[in-house]
Amino acid sequence: MFQPDREPYSAKGAGTAGANLAELLDRLAQVSSRPRYAYMLLTLVAQAARPDGSAGPMVRSGSGQALLRDFLCDALTPMGRRDPRRLALAERVREELARTGSLPQARGDADKAVEDEVRERVRASGKTNLSRAVSELVAAGLMRRHYQGFRVDHHNRGAQRHAVYTLTGLSCVLLAGQPAARTAAAKGPPRQGELAL
Repeated sequence: MFQPDREPYSAKGAGTAGANLAELLDRLAQVSSRPRYAYMLLTLVAQAARPDGSAGPMVRSGSGQALLRDFLCDALTPMGRRDPRRLALAERVREELARTGSLPQARGDADKAVEDEVRERVRASGKTNLSRAVSELVAAGLMRRHYQGFRVDHHNRGAQRHAVYTLTGLSCVLLAGQPAARTAAAKGPPRQGELAL
């Protein structure tokens, strides 16, 4: 009914020693409709991020590569595994596949077919939740989003461009524990004429 006042984030002091996890959690509680989900999202982006705090469009997932949004959705999916709506979805999918004759006869194959279909549907709805959370984080100054593609980077998606998320402001505190961030900090910024590798 009543929304708390949400003052715009000031970048002043961000990235300094004063920025800490407690401040980030307090900020998420102010700006996010789902602060726990937003914190998990930021943590996963920090885990996949390069030393500059950006992740995507492709990230390492298991033994291969995945699009950033697919990686994030798949990583967050287990959080709702025991949700009654997820269990009901699995039953609906099983009934739909049986009705259309697409359900394999073997029990193991049938379970795998249901699991694959549920994963695809959950991923589709998860991308909606993900976009909503990222939009809140962008508005709060905790993340920057752009789309990187075959030829041209752009702030809008399309033309085979895929999302790249960059941690900014207070969320950069999550990079402090990442090995890549420690290595970059120890190495220091590149000098003029030197390539950063």
